[in-house]
Amino acid sequence: MSESTVASNKKKRVTPFPKECTFSKGDWDVLTQYWFPVAATEEVSEKPMGIKLLDVHLVLYRANGKIIVARDLCLHRGVPLSMGWVEGDNIVCPYHGFRYGPEGNCTGIPAHPNAKISPRLCINIYPAVERYGLVWTSIASDKENIPRLPAWEDDEYLNILPPSIDIAGSAGRQMEGFLDVSHFAWVHSESFADRNNPIVPSYKVEKTEYGLHVEYLSSVSNYGKSMQHLEPANFEWLRVFDIYPPLAARLTVHFPEDGKLHILNCASPVSARKTRMFSPMARNFDLDAPIEDTYEFNLQIFNEDKEMVENQKPEELPLDLQAEAHIAADKTSIAYRQLLRELGLGSNYTS
Repeated sequence: MSESTVASNKKKRVTPFPKECTFSKGDWDVLTQYWFPVAATEEVSEKPMGIKLLDVHLVLYRANGKIIVARDLCLHRGVPLSMGWVEGDNIVCPYHGFRYGPEGNCTGIPAHPNAKISPRLCINIYPAVERYGLVWTSIASDKENIPRLPAWEDDEYLNILPPSIDIAGSAGRQMEGFLDVSHFAWVHSESFADRNNPIVPSYKVEKTEYGLHVEYLSSVSNYGKSMQHLEPANFEWLRVFDIYPPLAARLTVHFPEDGKLHILNCASPVSARKTRMFSPMARNFDLDAPIEDTYEFNLQIFNEDKEMVENQKPEELPLDLQAEAHIAADKTSIAYRQLLRELGLGSNYTS
């Protein structure tokens, strides 16, 4: 269950296709049907916060404690509402003082305080759900399809939410990098992997009702370089990927002594080639270890991946399997690309 839910506006208008959208119309129509995280819950206050999702400008704020997600646009003269402020339940436009309530309806026009306000003067309000320390929303769907992280609700686990990471690259490329197991030895040789251990053992990919399930067993350690002396001799590391299309996946790493680390990779598509990556995680070991150490290690790994994603060409994730070469280690990547095609995304998927 979510910690709190803000109901979507019953009068919600259809969001127009952004004039300068970086996605194709077909890809945008598909992606707007899914939910994405847009901010950490603790970031949202009574001070309006402007963000962007799928090239749509949104404003986030709290009105009497409730989180509101709205289109960042005053209907009178097009000024971003994120430039304004909140008074009680209302967000106030800084240009002419127009006020909008939590359901999007205009509640006040200072120039004409006694005028009857048309119900058509109503901004778009989007659904907002708090989960895993994040605020989730969708441009076009009121039906939740948020990926699962059950350990977050388990009292035996420590919940950790590292700071988000901005990537000048596509969300599809970032997601595929998170799922890739053959890059460990080369990209992560400074953090946890070893270039003398590049072999990828055979593994299987299972299609599920929610997406894909992958179990990968290898000798590549998940301890950081300074901690690898803790690893038992000949220990085999089980990494389990559960993929929730289009742009989320949960990795469960099985540590010694029944330790488990769950990482939810959530690639939020700001635009076709800009991604904000959120990674809530939970673990049932090292419960008293400094959280700052986890933040630092997480940042090192994702920055190593970020450098690759920001330099890939083409920037798009090609769903045409003939566009790039593949090897046996790419089974997960291939299945993921095929799944995105099945969702209706184009052959040159640009998010």
